[in-house]
Amino acid sequence: MKKVLIGVGVVLVMFIVWFFIYLPSSVDSKWNYGYAKPPYKVSPQAAALHKTLFIADMHNDSLMWNRNFLKKNKRGYIDLPRMQEGNIALQNFMAVTKTPRGMNIDRNDGTTDNITIVAIAELWPVSSWFSLKERAMYLAKKLHGFAERSKGKLCIIRTADDLAKFRERRIKEPDIVGGVLGIEGTQVLEGDPKNIEAIFDAGYRVIGLTHFFDTEMAGSMHGMQKGGLTEKGKEMLKLVEQKKMIIDIAHSSVKTIDDVIALSTRPMIVSHTGVKGTVNNNRNLSDDQLRRIAAKGGLIGIGFWEEAIGPITDLKATVRAIRYAVKVAGIDSIALGSDSDGSVPMPFESSGMVLLTDALMKEGFSKVEIRKIMGENQAALYKKMLP
Repeated sequence: MKKVLIGVGVVLVMFIVWFFIYLPSSVDSKWNYGYAKPPYKVSPQAAALHKTLFIADMHNDSLMWNRNFLKKNKRGYIDLPRMQEGNIALQNFMAVTKTPRGMNIDRNDGTTDNITIVAIAELWPVSSWFSLKERAMYLAKKLHGFAERSKGKLCIIRTADDLAKFRERRIKEPDIVGGVLGIEGTQVLEGDPKNIEAIFDAGYRVIGLTHFFDTEMAGSMHGMQKGGLTEKGKEMLKLVEQKKMIIDIAHSSVKTIDDVIALSTRPMIVSHTGVKGTVNNNRNLSDDQLRRIAAKGGLIGIGFWEEAIGPITDLKATVRAIRYAVKVAGIDSIALGSDSDGSVPMPFESSGMVLLTDALMKEGFSKVEIRKIMGENQAALYKKMLP
């Protein structure tokens, strides 16, 4: 009996070590990586231009992974040192609070959840194991904690004034980076539109309506029903606009996109997407959607991952999607929306962003166009939209 108990104890200890130490890091390493590794070689002209750019990215999911953002990591796409090396100035950090098992781009329900396992394995607060709202609160605190310990190198952007001061300061301190908090899916509201107040107070400024399943607020393009804004969703939209938060319609159903365009009084963003003109699947936007979002003054973030743009072992697919989106929606409506650290491989790590500048130059984009695509369009919209 004693030997049996010892054996059970050893197995239990091995399971605990695997679950709390090995599992989170192994999943992170398996799904979040860049194909191209440093050092990154580009033309002297691209390197020189890249140093002068204000680079912004509308979608990153790294907050859900157990990494120290302030130190260079071997895993994943992004951290402060690699952002500094890549000259990335502004990043949307999105809170992923729930994803269904077996998630796909066509049809999912919300009855299962992968993030509960992540929350337990990474020892998030116990309250977050049972509450999607509490998960959002925890992830906001996590980014604020990094900012507090960064010695001023990471700045949380909440207002248009914050952004203006950040940009002015960055002229003399090019190694500082800015972070904007966003939620990926209104399931964090737990059925109550008035929870927007708590989300706002926690620092969130971008509101992604849906992720991979329908919510009580809106239909997802990957959901079961794929409906539009619900009555609660319409109430929420009004509250979001009152707060001057930014609506993100990435992952939204066709009907939800139609409803937001019809009902909103402000521009919206698509934080990460592809276009049907280059990859025709349920994840990507049609030409008509591109034109209507642009006509509303909105911004479309072109993603870096395969389902959005096609094979990513080089940057031809990325540049092809950007070129197509610019042709349809116009240069002032296109931005970057990598979806980095979202359990999808990237063409490079964040320190290699100069590769995209080089690729855009080779494609024949002008310096003015490259500045807009790489970040000035996002900065201009946020200056206009943030409270």
